[in-house]
Amino acid sequence: MTQRGRPPHDDQLTPAEWRVAELVRHGLTNPKIAALMGVSVDAVKFHVANVLVKLGFKSRNDIRHWQGVAKTSPLHSPDRRHDMNMALGPIGQIARSVKDIKAAEAWYRDVLKLPHLFTFGNLAFFDCGGVRLFLSQNESVSDGESILYFRVPDIHAAHAELKSRGVEFTDAPHMIHKHADGTEEWMNFFKDLEGRPLAIMAQVKVE
Repeated sequence: MTQRGRPPHDDQLTPAEWRVAELVRHGLTNPKIAALMGVSVDAVKFHVANVLVKLGFKSRNDIRHWQGVAKTSPLHSPDRRHDMNMALGPIGQIARSVKDIKAAEAWYRDVLKLPHLFTFGNLAFFDCGGVRLFLSQNESVSDGESILYFRVPDIHAAHAELKSRGVEFTDAPHMIHKHADGTEEWMNFFKDLEGRPLAIMAQVKVE
């Protein structure tokens, strides 16, 4: 008898569940995840519930601090983990909030003439002489400080080392975007002495 339905996935989570889990680890709410993925809020709730059951977790906070890596990611291979004396690299990204992402994208591209790197959802990225400018749409834009993102060669090793030094992380390392060529964008957020956000970031390329 031929088995019907979708083929089983050779991983802890399905591709859709991985996408939702990464966005939960990034701190997004169900409505924001639904808007970014182009699905209903109920669909997101369904995926979150499945992730919690499969991983044996009780809450979204457990997902936020889970350090799982999908089998399809280059980071899943232990050969990609570096044995290093962890040190923060140069600043790789600065984040700013804008009220209208489409208008802001056009202004930074056409008025300031900054090279546009890519856009997905309500997020847009530009190159500022090697430092990446990250714009995100937020209705309540304030005059608050920007977030600094430090480049590191191995985001999991950097997370472990900084945590051993007493740094307080708000989430686990997680992938926020996968480019068409397979390059993955990974981030992990922590707090400074005043509780303000900072982040480490890494680009992982397929070898």
